[in-house]
Parts: sequence; C-alpha cells; structure tokens
Amino acid sequence: MFNAKNHLENVILPYWNSMKDTENGGFYGFKTYELETLKDNEKGCILHSRILWFYSNTYLTIGGEDNLANATHTYEFIKKYCFDNVYGGIYWMLNADGSVKDPIKNAYNQAFCIYGLASYYRATKNQDALALAYRLFECLETYCKDDFGYKEAFTQDWKAPVESAICDQGVVAEKTMNTLLHVLEAYTELFLADAHPVVGEALAKTLEIAAHKVYNPEFVRLETFFDSKMGSLADIHSYGHDIEATWLLDRGATVLEEVISKDSGKHAYYSKEAFEIAKETLSYTPLVAKRILEVAFDGEALNNESRGEIAESKGQGKEHIDTDRIWWVQAEAVVGFVNAYQVTKDEKYLEAAKKIFSYIENVLTDKRPGSEWFWAVSKDGKPDTHGITEPWKCPYHNGRMCLELISRGFDK
Repeated sequence: MFNAKNHLENVILPYWNSMKDTENGGFYGFKTYELETLKDNEKGCILHSRILWFYSNTYLTIGGEDNLANATHTYEFIKKYCFDNVYGGIYWMLNADGSVKDPIKNAYNQAFCIYGLASYYRATKNQDALALAYRLFECLETYCKDDFGYKEAFTQDWKAPVESAICDQGVVAEKTMNTLLHVLEAYTELFLADAHPVVGEALAKTLEIAAHKVYNPEFVRLETFFDSKMGSLADIHSYGHDIEATWLLDRGATVLEEVISKDSGKHAYYSKEAFEIAKETLSYTPLVAKRILEVAFDGEALNNESRGEIAESKGQGKEHIDTDRIWWVQAEAVVGFVNAYQVTKDEKYLEAAKKIFSYIENVLTDKRPGSEWFWAVSKDGKPDTHGITEPWKCPYHNGRMCLELISRGFDK
C-alpha cells in the first residue's frame, strides 16, 4: 500500500547513519544544499532529542542492533552534554565539541527530550533514561506551567522569560499551539512508558487546553499564537500543524483511556475530567482532518498555511495561502490522513495519503547520492535551497511517517 519500510531503509536510515559524529559524539548538525557536511557547526539539543526518538522507535518497530546502537550513541551524547546539572533542564544549542553555545531553556525543547528519553526507555528499560525524563517533566511542570498553559522560554536559571526560538513568524507570543502540542506528545510517550498517574493527569490537562483554548470550533482549526491567558494573537491557519495535531491528539486521548482502563485500581487517581476530555478530543479531531482535506490538499500535496482566513470571512482583508510543499508538512499529512481513514473508514483520506506519499517519493526526495529530502519544493517543482540537515530538520517527521505506516499495517 505504501513503500514505507523500503523508503526508511534505503533513504532515511542510510543518510542519518552517515551523519553520525564518531569523534565528538552525537550527530553532525548541518549539511548544506550542496551536500557539504559542516562538521564544525553547532549541534542542536532538539536535533538530538528527535534523533534519539527516531532510532529508539526504529528499533522498537523493525529491530536492528545498529538502530539500537545509534539510539544509545545519541542518548550518551544527550546525557553528557545537553543537561544543565546546575539549574536543571536541557540547553538549546551546543558547539560541535559539546560545549554550551546557547543555554536558554525552551519548553518545546524540554518536551522533545522527554519524548526521546521515554522512547529510549521503552526500547532498553534503562532506568537512568526514565529518571532523566522525569527530571525534565518536573522542570516543565514547575517552571513553565501556569493556570493557562505552558510558557515558552526562560533564561538558563529559569528566572526570567525570553523570546522563544519557535516564535519565528513575525509574532511575539507568550504561549504557542506548537509548544502545547509537543508537550502533549511528550507526556503521551512518558505515560505510555511508565503510566504514572501524575503524568496521566498532566496529559489530560494538555488535552483540555487544546480542546477549550486552542481549537476554534467556528473555523474548525487550531489557533497558533497566544497571549499569557491563551487569547489568540494571529490569524494563521497552519495546515501542517493541524493535520499533525489530529493524530497526536487522538493518540494522547487513546493512550490515556487505554492505560487507565487496564488497571482499575488506579482510577481513583484520575479526575472525572480526564475521562471526559479524552472522549471530547476524539470527537473533534475528525472534523479538523476533514477541513484540512477540503482547504489545504490540492490533489498532489498539502499547502503550507493560510494567513488572513478569518479576516477575509469578515470582509476585513484578503486571505493569502502559502503553497510551498514543506517537507515536514507532507510527512504529517500522510500520517494524519491515514489516521483519519482508520477513524472514519472514508476512502478519500487514504487516497489523499497515497497521493502525498507518491509526491514525497517522486518530487520531495532528493535523488542525489548522499542526500535525503529537500526542505521544501515550490508548487511548480523547484527545490528550496535550505540545508538538507539543520537543527530543525532531522528524521523525526519523515522517519516517523514511515514508522507509523509500518506499525499501523499500511506498508506494502
């Protein structure tokens, strides 16, 4: 049905195996469009958290001692260099040799490290990895969480807020949908790994915020940037984040229900709202997937985003649609539409996923030896000249697409 395992084993894994830094540890953080590996450039902690997740889950899904060895290689790098053993949490950016370049503490970054560590624990049962994940969970809950959601970023000592690295679209926001989504993703993985009731309640709270503050039922979309009390600040419809959110929210709600149901003795730890929010989540995510199919899929790929949708509906401006085919957006669209097909049994979602996967293989994948996926391709087929690897571009989205297709039984 999908050529996922072949794509994983012949495109993504060979590329990332070649990016392993055997001298300084971890993985090289940059490869240019011209395919030059910049070995002396910085290394993102978020890059390594995502790589840890990727190799851990590749091992869990298809096995392979090399995959487990690369997961352990990444874990050792994170443990040695990314953690701040004075103030807690992990740094934002390192130099090539592992020394600290940028010590800012982003909530988004802490969440991804939990995601990777919890997955590594699931693959290895390494208790130290689980303990590190809980240290980061405490940082998020102690320093970042308030009555309305999760604050974005802080100085190294967590005492003063700073502008987040993910507020990069001309909007200065105190909270974002993107951070909340990946806190939810991290808590889902941690709860799946260890089923601690405190994590379960925190997961339920993220689902509640998503349903009641982020989801806009009038326009059937998720809002993106917020003030301190989760008031929306921007008229942006992020198609990629919406389709990604549909299946991540579904997974969080399903894991919450399933783990609680397996042990009736733990029910007393959970609020009634934890059960109710899981059901509410599963009721609105299919609506979001349907809207994305209607407004963002053009028959071959998913457009990137819309700006001014609400303004135009009120006669206050003109909507602009960005039609670039961003790499991660296409990967998440495949998973999101396959998930929508599994939920609704409507063939239109499966057909859309097949078309996007074909586009990925035929257009978005860079066929040059030693490469992987382009950062983006314009609607007329011209590749973007962003680097093939940089701190944001790693095997998290495209590798996960393959792993999800395999684990869901959609690999041919």
